[in-house]
Amino acid sequence: MNRIIKIAGVPEHFNLPWHLAMDEGAFRERGINLEWTDVPEGTGRMVKLLNSGKADIAILLTEGYVRAVSEGLEALIAQEYIATPLLWGVHVHAQSSITTQAQLVNKKAAISRYGSGSHLMAFVHAKNMAWPEDTLQFEVINTMEGAVQALGEARADYFMWEKFTTQPLVDQGVFRRVGVCPTPWPCFVIVARSDFARDEPGVLLDVLEIINGYTSEFKQIPSIDRTLSNHYGQTLADIREWLSLTRWSQEQLNSEKLESVIDTLNELNLLSNNVPVENTLWNPKEL
Repeated sequence: MNRIIKIAGVPEHFNLPWHLAMDEGAFRERGINLEWTDVPEGTGRMVKLLNSGKADIAILLTEGYVRAVSEGLEALIAQEYIATPLLWGVHVHAQSSITTQAQLVNKKAAISRYGSGSHLMAFVHAKNMAWPEDTLQFEVINTMEGAVQALGEARADYFMWEKFTTQPLVDQGVFRRVGVCPTPWPCFVIVARSDFARDEPGVLLDVLEIINGYTSEFKQIPSIDRTLSNHYGQTLADIREWLSLTRWSQEQLNSEKLESVIDTLNELNLLSNNVPVENTLWNPKEL
């Protein structure tokens, strides 16, 4: 009987390797029934699924994971997933009078939820712009559709989300991008609940081995750019640019990189408690 493993991730192009592996039965061949849940609300919602036991594994933004651990999430980084930064587009409504990022000072940011990447990156963006943290204001919008509505109704002034995911809305004249804010660290990590990592290390190793096989060969799949373009409704040119900028990882996250995330979030007063690096990186060799 296959072991049911519940995994959550955003319905975005980064995660297509997981779906290819599931469609081809790669997990079933190892006796694993991988049940995927799309979470368009992002990291904040996935943290709730992990906390409630409704997910064993999740693909989280690195900064969102660190913030969640500081607030009590019992989960470990099983591995780095995307080694390159995430390019957060800074968007306003297409009819907005705002044309530059500097004009966003004292304006309201739409965020998927508190503790999400869109929330945390608003602070990173403000730091880059040298704005005082107390000038930030937020409107919780849950999903992309909520952001479209909030900016259209002027309940929020700007919305930060991954550049290529939002590109169709820019092309359609719904949003206008006024800037890009890259994460100063690898953007996605594979996170496992601590009890799952402790009790099922062999299963977790199997999951990682399978996905690493797919991500290491992903860019060499014939016509993968066309597959991505058709699946996610993006132009071939945008997909090809995204592929050129994105690197999947098959290794554990470097402790120095994790420390830089912790240090940055500490500087921004976004951590409730200390996050010890040695207690967050899963090491199967220690089992």
